[in-house]
Amino acid sequence: MATLHSDEIAHYQREGWVIPRFRLPAPQVAALREALDELLRRNPGVRPEKLVSAHVEGGATGNGEGVRGVAQFLALARDPEIVELVAGAIGDDIVLWGCHVFCKPAGEGYETPWHQDGHYWPIRPLATCTAWVALEESVVENGCLRVIPRSHAARQLHEHLHEDRSDLTLNQRLAAGSFDDAAAVDLELQPGQMSLHDVYMIHGAAPNRSPRRRTGVALRYMPATSVFDRSLRPVHGQSGVPVDFAQRPLWLVKGVDRSGRNDFGIGHPD
Repeated sequence: MATLHSDEIAHYQREGWVIPRFRLPAPQVAALREALDELLRRNPGVRPEKLVSAHVEGGATGNGEGVRGVAQFLALARDPEIVELVAGAIGDDIVLWGCHVFCKPAGEGYETPWHQDGHYWPIRPLATCTAWVALEESVVENGCLRVIPRSHAARQLHEHLHEDRSDLTLNQRLAAGSFDDAAAVDLELQPGQMSLHDVYMIHGAAPNRSPRRRTGVALRYMPATSVFDRSLRPVHGQSGVPVDFAQRPLWLVKGVDRSGRNDFGIGHPD
Protein backbone atom coordinates (compact mmCIF):
# COMPACT_ATOMS: atom_id res chain seq x y z
CA MET A 1 0.00 0.00 0.00
CA ALA A 2 1.24 3.48 -0.87
CA THR A 3 2.03 5.80 1.98
CA LEU A 4 3.09 9.39 2.42
CA HIS A 5 6.51 9.15 4.10
CA SER A 6 7.35 11.25 7.14
CA ASP A 7 9.59 13.61 5.14
CA GLU A 8 6.83 14.04 2.57
CA ILE A 9 4.28 14.86 5.26
CA ALA A 10 6.67 17.42 6.74
CA HIS A 11 7.22 18.96 3.30
CA TYR A 12 3.47 19.17 2.65
CA GLN A 13 2.84 20.83 5.99
CA ARG A 14 5.72 23.28 5.63
CA GLU A 15 5.53 24.14 1.91
CA GLY A 16 1.85 23.45 1.16
CA TRP A 17 2.63 20.91 -1.57
CA VAL A 18 4.55 17.71 -2.16
CA ILE A 19 5.32 15.29 -4.99
CA PRO A 20 5.13 11.82 -3.40
CA ARG A 21 7.56 9.07 -4.34
CA PHE A 22 4.60 6.88 -5.28
CA ARG A 23 3.75 6.61 -8.97
CA LEU A 24 0.83 4.92 -10.72
CA PRO A 25 1.87 1.85 -12.73
CA ALA A 26 2.20 2.29 -16.50
CA PRO A 27 -0.74 -0.01 -17.41
CA GLN A 28 -3.08 2.02 -15.18
CA VAL A 29 -1.89 5.26 -16.77
CA ALA A 30 -2.43 3.81 -20.25
CA ALA A 31 -5.98 2.80 -19.31
CA LEU A 32 -6.64 6.29 -17.95
CA ARG A 33 -5.46 7.84 -21.20
CA GLU A 34 -8.01 5.68 -22.99
CA ALA A 35 -10.61 6.95 -20.52
CA LEU A 36 -9.47 10.49 -21.33
CA ASP A 37 -10.00 9.86 -25.03
CA GLU A 38 -13.52 8.64 -24.25
CA LEU A 39 -14.17 11.69 -22.07
CA LEU A 40 -13.14 13.99 -24.90
CA ARG A 41 -15.33 12.08 -27.36
CA ARG A 42 -18.33 12.41 -25.06
CA ASN A 43 -17.87 16.16 -24.62
CA PRO A 44 -17.06 17.75 -28.00
CA GLY A 45 -18.68 21.02 -26.96
CA VAL A 46 -16.74 21.48 -23.70
CA ARG A 47 -13.33 23.10 -23.55
CA PRO A 48 -10.96 20.29 -22.50
CA GLU A 49 -9.56 22.41 -19.64
CA LYS A 50 -13.07 22.60 -18.13
CA LEU A 51 -14.08 18.96 -17.74
CA VAL A 52 -15.53 19.36 -14.26
CA SER A 53 -16.93 16.36 -12.34
CA ALA A 54 -15.42 14.03 -14.93
CA HIS A 55 -16.00 11.18 -12.46
CA VAL A 56 -19.81 11.53 -12.62
CA GLU A 57 -21.37 9.90 -15.68
CA GLY A 58 -24.93 11.17 -15.38
CA GLY A 59 -27.46 10.47 -18.11
CA ALA A 60 -27.75 11.52 -21.73
CA THR A 61 -27.38 15.19 -20.79
CA GLY A 62 -24.38 14.70 -18.52
CA ASN A 63 -23.62 15.10 -14.84
CA GLY A 64 -25.61 18.26 -14.13
CA GLU A 65 -22.56 20.46 -14.69
CA GLY A 66 -22.45 20.16 -18.45
CA VAL A 67 -20.06 17.21 -18.73
CA ARG A 68 -20.67 13.55 -19.55
CA GLY A 69 -18.25 11.82 -17.21
CA VAL A 70 -16.44 8.48 -17.43
CA ALA A 71 -16.51 5.86 -14.65
CA GLN A 72 -12.75 5.24 -14.75
CA PHE A 73 -12.15 8.66 -13.20
CA LEU A 74 -14.34 7.76 -10.23
CA ALA A 75 -12.33 4.55 -9.86
CA LEU A 76 -9.15 6.64 -9.89
CA ALA A 77 -10.51 9.02 -7.25
CA ARG A 78 -11.41 6.04 -5.02
CA ASP A 79 -8.11 4.24 -5.63
CA PRO A 80 -7.02 3.02 -2.16
CA GLU A 81 -3.38 3.98 -2.74
CA ILE A 82 -4.20 7.58 -3.68
CA VAL A 83 -6.62 7.82 -0.77
CA GLU A 84 -3.89 6.54 1.55
CA LEU A 85 -1.49 9.21 0.30
CA VAL A 86 -4.13 11.88 0.95
CA ALA A 87 -4.66 10.45 4.45
CA GLY A 88 -1.05 11.34 5.21
CA ALA A 89 -1.92 14.96 4.48
CA ILE A 90 -5.38 15.42 6.00
CA GLY A 91 -6.07 12.42 8.25
CA ASP A 92 -7.95 9.14 8.08
CA ASP A 93 -11.52 10.43 7.64
CA ILE A 94 -11.83 11.52 4.02
CA VAL A 95 -14.62 12.71 1.73
CA LEU A 96 -14.18 12.74 -2.06
CA TRP A 97 -16.10 15.71 -3.42
CA GLY A 98 -14.62 16.58 -6.83
CA CYS A 99 -12.69 15.54 -9.91
CA HIS A 100 -11.68 18.01 -12.61
CA VAL A 101 -9.78 16.98 -15.75
CA PHE A 102 -7.52 19.75 -17.05
CA CYS A 103 -6.55 18.84 -20.62
CA LYS A 104 -4.53 21.55 -22.36
CA PRO A 105 -4.41 21.02 -26.12
CA ALA A 106 -1.10 21.42 -27.90
CA GLY A 107 -0.48 24.94 -29.14
CA GLU A 108 -3.60 26.56 -27.67
CA GLY A 109 -4.05 25.34 -24.11
CA TYR A 110 -5.58 27.96 -21.83
CA GLU A 111 -3.77 29.73 -19.02
CA THR A 112 -4.88 29.07 -15.44
CA PRO A 113 -4.44 32.39 -13.60
CA TRP A 114 -2.85 32.56 -10.16
CA HIS A 115 -5.55 31.72 -7.63
CA GLN A 116 -6.44 29.92 -4.41
CA ASP A 117 -8.86 27.00 -4.64
CA GLY A 118 -10.61 27.89 -1.40
CA HIS A 119 -11.97 31.03 -3.05
CA TYR A 120 -14.37 28.84 -5.07
CA TRP A 121 -15.57 26.09 -2.77
CA PRO A 122 -18.46 25.72 -0.26
CA ILE A 123 -16.51 23.82 2.41
CA ARG A 124 -16.58 24.89 6.05
CA PRO A 125 -14.22 24.79 7.84
CA LEU A 126 -12.28 25.34 4.62
CA ALA A 127 -10.01 22.34 4.06
CA THR A 128 -9.12 20.24 1.02
CA CYS A 129 -6.16 18.34 -0.35
CA THR A 130 -5.98 18.15 -4.14
CA ALA A 131 -4.17 15.23 -5.74
CA TRP A 132 -3.09 16.38 -9.23
CA VAL A 133 -2.39 13.23 -11.25
CA ALA A 134 -0.42 13.56 -14.49
CA LEU A 135 -1.69 11.41 -17.36
CA GLU A 136 0.86 12.92 -19.75
CA GLU A 137 4.18 14.67 -19.27
CA SER A 138 3.58 17.98 -17.48
CA VAL A 139 6.60 20.29 -17.76
CA VAL A 140 7.36 23.98 -18.07
CA GLU A 141 7.11 23.91 -21.85
CA ASN A 142 3.50 22.68 -21.92
CA GLY A 143 2.17 24.60 -18.93
CA CYS A 144 2.76 22.53 -15.80
CA LEU A 145 1.27 23.45 -12.44
CA ARG A 146 3.14 26.23 -10.61
CA VAL A 147 2.89 26.97 -6.88
CA ILE A 148 3.99 29.64 -4.43
CA PRO A 149 5.63 27.73 -1.56
CA ARG A 150 4.32 28.43 1.95
CA SER A 151 1.54 30.66 0.64
CA HIS A 152 -0.88 28.41 2.55
CA ALA A 153 0.69 29.05 5.94
CA ALA A 154 -1.39 32.06 7.01
CA ARG A 155 -4.66 30.24 6.14
CA GLN A 156 -5.82 33.41 4.44
CA LEU A 157 -7.82 33.92 1.24
CA HIS A 158 -6.67 36.92 -0.76
CA GLU A 159 -8.78 39.14 -2.98
CA HIS A 160 -9.52 37.75 -6.44
CA LEU A 161 -10.50 39.90 -9.43
CA HIS A 162 -12.81 38.84 -12.24
CA GLU A 163 -11.45 38.77 -15.79
CA ASP A 164 -13.95 38.72 -18.63
CA ARG A 165 -11.81 36.70 -21.05
CA SER A 166 -12.53 33.59 -23.09
CA ASP A 167 -8.97 32.22 -23.09
CA LEU A 168 -8.66 31.32 -19.39
CA THR A 169 -9.40 28.11 -17.53
CA LEU A 170 -10.73 30.21 -14.63
CA ASN A 171 -11.96 33.79 -14.80
CA GLN A 172 -10.70 34.75 -11.35
CA ARG A 173 -7.16 36.03 -10.75
CA LEU A 174 -5.41 37.02 -7.54
CA ALA A 175 -5.14 40.77 -7.13
CA ALA A 176 -1.71 42.27 -7.80
CA GLY A 177 0.48 42.50 -4.72
CA SER A 178 -0.97 39.41 -3.04
CA PHE A 179 2.24 37.41 -3.53
CA ASP A 180 5.66 37.37 -5.20
CA ASP A 181 5.55 35.26 -8.36
CA ALA A 182 9.36 35.22 -8.43
CA ALA A 183 9.08 32.59 -5.69
CA ALA A 184 7.11 30.21 -7.93
CA VAL A 185 8.09 26.56 -8.19
CA ASP A 186 7.26 24.50 -11.29
CA LEU A 187 5.84 21.08 -10.41
CA GLU A 188 7.08 19.03 -13.34
CA LEU A 189 5.59 15.53 -13.48
CA GLN A 190 5.96 12.44 -15.60
CA PRO A 191 2.90 10.28 -16.45
CA GLY A 192 1.68 8.51 -13.32
CA GLN A 193 3.29 10.98 -10.93
CA MET A 194 1.17 13.31 -8.83
CA SER A 195 1.41 16.33 -6.61
CA LEU A 196 -0.64 17.12 -3.52
CA HIS A 197 -1.48 20.68 -2.58
CA ASP A 198 -3.37 22.52 0.14
CA VAL A 199 -6.60 24.45 -0.37
CA TYR A 200 -4.93 27.77 0.54
CA MET A 201 -1.94 27.26 -1.79
CA ILE A 202 -1.49 29.99 -4.42
CA HIS A 203 -1.04 28.27 -7.77
CA GLY A 204 -1.62 28.58 -11.50
CA ALA A 205 -0.33 27.40 -14.85
CA ALA A 206 0.94 29.06 -18.01
CA PRO A 207 -0.78 28.49 -21.37
CA ASN A 208 0.35 25.55 -23.48
CA ARG A 209 2.06 26.85 -26.60
CA SER A 210 4.07 23.66 -27.10
CA PRO A 211 3.36 20.87 -29.62
CA ARG A 212 2.55 18.46 -26.75
CA ARG A 213 -0.81 18.08 -25.00
CA ARG A 214 -0.80 18.28 -21.19
CA THR A 215 -3.42 16.51 -19.08
CA GLY A 216 -3.84 16.26 -15.34
CA VAL A 217 -6.69 14.97 -13.18
CA ALA A 218 -7.36 17.05 -10.07
CA LEU A 219 -8.95 14.86 -7.37
CA ARG A 220 -10.50 16.81 -4.49
CA TYR A 221 -10.66 15.44 -0.93
CA MET A 222 -11.73 17.13 2.27
CA PRO A 223 -11.36 15.90 5.86
CA ALA A 224 -14.67 14.55 7.15
CA THR A 225 -14.53 17.08 9.99
CA SER A 226 -15.59 19.66 7.38
CA VAL A 227 -19.02 20.12 5.80
CA PHE A 228 -19.80 20.49 2.11
CA ASP A 229 -22.31 23.32 2.62
CA ARG A 230 -24.67 23.22 -0.35
CA SER A 231 -26.31 26.50 0.66
CA LEU A 232 -23.16 28.46 -0.17
CA ARG A 233 -22.54 29.92 -3.63
CA PRO A 234 -18.91 31.10 -3.74
CA VAL A 235 -17.99 33.62 -6.48
CA HIS A 236 -21.60 33.60 -7.74
CA GLY A 237 -20.94 31.76 -10.99
CA GLN A 238 -18.07 34.06 -11.98
CA SER A 239 -15.37 31.36 -12.14
CA GLY A 240 -15.90 30.53 -15.82
CA VAL A 241 -16.53 26.86 -14.99
CA PRO A 242 -20.17 25.76 -14.61
CA VAL A 243 -20.75 24.05 -11.26
CA ASP A 244 -23.77 22.81 -9.33
CA PHE A 245 -22.65 22.36 -5.74
CA ALA A 246 -26.27 21.85 -4.62
CA GLN A 247 -26.35 18.52 -6.49
CA ARG A 248 -22.65 17.54 -6.35
CA PRO A 249 -22.34 13.93 -5.09
CA LEU A 250 -20.01 13.06 -2.22
CA TRP A 251 -18.27 9.78 -1.37
CA LEU A 252 -16.89 8.77 2.02
CA VAL A 253 -13.70 7.05 0.85
CA LYS A 254 -12.03 6.43 4.21
CA GLY A 255 -13.08 6.48 7.87
CA VAL A 256 -16.30 8.09 9.12
CA ASP A 257 -18.11 11.39 8.63
CA ARG A 258 -16.87 13.16 11.76
CA SER A 259 -19.07 16.19 11.10
CA GLY A 260 -22.22 14.10 10.90
CA ARG A 261 -23.62 16.69 8.50
CA ASN A 262 -22.46 15.64 5.04
CA ASP A 263 -25.15 14.28 2.71
CA PHE A 264 -23.95 11.23 0.76
CA GLY A 265 -27.26 10.65 -1.03
CA ILE A 266 -27.64 13.86 -3.06
CA GLY A 267 -26.52 13.58 -6.67
CA HIS A 268 -26.27 9.79 -6.72
CA PRO A 269 -28.55 7.62 -8.89
CA ASP A 270 -31.64 6.33 -7.10
